[in-house]
Amino acid sequence: MITVKEIAKMCNVSPSTVSNILNGKPNVSEKTRERVWQAVRETGYQPNYYAANMRKQSTRTISIIAEDLGQFSTTPILESAMACCEEHEYRTVIMNLRLYDKWRDTWYNDEVKLQSVLSPVLNELKSIKVDGVLYVAGHGRAIKCLPEDFSLPTVVAYATSENNRFPSIVLNDEKGGYDMIKYLTGMGHRRIGIIAGTPDNMHTRDRLLGCQRALFEESIPYNPEWTTYGDWEKQSGYECAKKLASQNLTAIWCMNDLMAGGAYDYAHEKGIVIGRDLSIVGYDNRQVSEYLFPGLTTNQLPLKEVGYASAEKLISMLENPEEEADPCETIKIDGSMIIRNSVARLS
Repeated sequence: MITVKEIAKMCNVSPSTVSNILNGKPNVSEKTRERVWQAVRETGYQPNYYAANMRKQSTRTISIIAEDLGQFSTTPILESAMACCEEHEYRTVIMNLRLYDKWRDTWYNDEVKLQSVLSPVLNELKSIKVDGVLYVAGHGRAIKCLPEDFSLPTVVAYATSENNRFPSIVLNDEKGGYDMIKYLTGMGHRRIGIIAGTPDNMHTRDRLLGCQRALFEESIPYNPEWTTYGDWEKQSGYECAKKLASQNLTAIWCMNDLMAGGAYDYAHEKGIVIGRDLSIVGYDNRQVSEYLFPGLTTNQLPLKEVGYASAEKLISMLENPEEEADPCETIKIDGSMIIRNSVARLS
């Protein structure tokens, strides 16, 4: 591989002059500049960025640790985070823990399983000297996995860090739940059923909190008998809709689009016309929501925004190390309503 010194010798200039020209610095004659660039083109010289950054005690490399690339939320977060890194001239190294692929949902509270995969990855990242880490969770929860003494600047995306040193970028689920109920009440609905996710889930908790706040503002009492809990899958949406069928509801809010698909199945089976006899709304704006008939009104998850903001926060920490992250800093990103045809106007 040809070096700067060899280019300098070919052009009869100093290595520092070659370096200045390659880095676009002024105070070099146009004739010298053209001679150096001609030599670069003829030799196919490529700068060794890694070696240069090592001399600066920085590799300008960020590692993105994904709990599992197979999760629907992970890819948009990664892609926008990588785009942000590229804009700021940072390289990325992706580490896929494949936790769901290995153990489905049995690893959440199993520290041994988690650390058996994560600890070697963290050690490897230290050895290759990445500048920082972006940890992308597969589902919203409190993250306990990163060691207290982990030295690399780290940001947690799509979950909440329990360590004050690691800022978190999460969905604003409370506002999402609030917006959905406000939309339904604005369409005249007061008897609103809920098909929630699992009771111990952070998304369930926060979305339900926003829902209850919206109902309170509309002077509509929250009725726990109108709330059922599914498991985020389509079949549970069907079963929950069946349970709610006797409550004389005018609308059902499903906390994700897959469960809304199950509620659609139940309604179609019983001859209930969605958007006329019963209104159904979802959450996530996954691809299935626009394929359902009628099109499902839902809430767009700001996954790309979470990814970009997470990378942006990490880069800010790397480039401004004197500015310490606020204790327990959690940045919440708002989603947006996607209005389709699944809600009837009652007033």
